[in-house]
Amino acid sequence: MSRNRFDYFNDTRRNVHIHSASVFHGCEIKDGKTDILPEEIATFYLPPDTYPWVKMWDYGQEKGLWLFVAPTKYPEEEEEGC
Repeated sequence: MSRNRFDYFNDTRRNVHIHSASVFHGCEIKDGKTDILPEEIATFYLPPDTYPWVKMWDYGQEKGLWLFVAPTKYPEEEEEGC
């Protein structure tokens, strides 16, 4: 089974820092990026049978923008009527 891929395009005109918890939670980041420059694409590889749960927040001018990508397992199918 192949890995899932998530591409993030930075259209913010600011550097976006990749939170280290993204790797801790199971993402592999192409080229080992830690920052995504404006107009740049970062590729995240996720384990099979997962989708990206994504959160971005802004710490302002001092710490900047941060992106967290967490591989999330699909929920088990619920029974009809639940």
